[in-house]
Amino acid sequence: MDEVLDRDIIDAVRRFVDRDVIPVASDLEHRDEYPHALVARMKELGLFGATIPAEHGGLGVGFGTYARLMEELSRGWMSLAGVINSHLIMAYIITHHGTAEQKARFLPAMARGEKRGGLALTEPHAGSDVQSIRTVAKRAGEDYVLSGSKMFITNARHGTMLAVAAKTNPTAKPAYAGISMFAVEKSERGPTVSRNLKKLGYKGIDTCEVLFEDVPVPAANLIGGAEGQGFKQVMSALEVGRINVAARAVGVAQAAFESAIRYSQQRVAFGKPICQHQAVQLMLADMATRLEAARLLVANAARKKDAGERCDLEAGMAKLFASEACAKISLDAMRVLGGYGFTVEFPVERFYRDAPLMMIGEGTNEIQALVIARRLLELHAI
Repeated sequence: MDEVLDRDIIDAVRRFVDRDVIPVASDLEHRDEYPHALVARMKELGLFGATIPAEHGGLGVGFGTYARLMEELSRGWMSLAGVINSHLIMAYIITHHGTAEQKARFLPAMARGEKRGGLALTEPHAGSDVQSIRTVAKRAGEDYVLSGSKMFITNARHGTMLAVAAKTNPTAKPAYAGISMFAVEKSERGPTVSRNLKKLGYKGIDTCEVLFEDVPVPAANLIGGAEGQGFKQVMSALEVGRINVAARAVGVAQAAFESAIRYSQQRVAFGKPICQHQAVQLMLADMATRLEAARLLVANAARKKDAGERCDLEAGMAKLFASEACAKISLDAMRVLGGYGFTVEFPVERFYRDAPLMMIGEGTNEIQALVIARRLLELHAI
């Protein structure tokens, strides 16, 4: 897409956020209510097809533009970006690793938002340690039969399909060589969405436990058509997820900073606006600097992804730094607002509760640090 069209899409999402999202986000979030009307509007805007190639009916935007779109959504309400992220991770896996038949069957409907996807990777005992998953897929004629359980699955209840990681060879050495990915469409045969998980933040979005109790899946839904490719497929897609989470952190941090600097100019203490007090100025300067650094790291990771280059290092750095910056900026915004920042009358308390998700989601920050360090040692080996 050209720059003018990309800018028009970003502007359209910004208007949507200002007009439709910000006025209702806190009420929906406090009720933990799924935002059906906002999701329908995102569908109309084409966001479910944001990164899906135009040849399959999507917008085909680059990851730099995609990051900006997720930043804008998160500035209004971070949960909305989660609806899109999980869906487009699945779309990425199909786009880059699916067969021609799978791309033709799934991607146009996904781009229109008629099929809405998610990623079923995490299990009750296996999060960042992907190789430890226990869900298995056994071949049975023209089907595979999936058995196991998944945890913390976004879009599980309101979506229509999931990219599911399962072991087609549980005894493979190394363990990751036995993992395959399946496109599982929900039906009366399963899987079972057992419960919604109650969370500190990231509310209004379905985060569920999903059970696979001998669920038959057509062999034609084995992504790529070959067993044992799932680990490679999902790892490449998680680069997209980490760029998304980093962009979300920038959006939440932007909203927190805007709340703080606006309030600091309105609140008067000791005869002058508190923005004229040095202690507040130091916080504002630190917040703005961290925010700008985070945004640049996200842009750098997205640029490498757009170029088709390996970007686990850059995506890891962006996710690590941006999420930690978001947590600090949201806390500092609460300090600027004082007592009001601690109440539900202002959205800062929501930003503060949403911030930890970015430090945990798409691989904990401790895992990100290990990924960064290992990649650096590869690049600087002596």
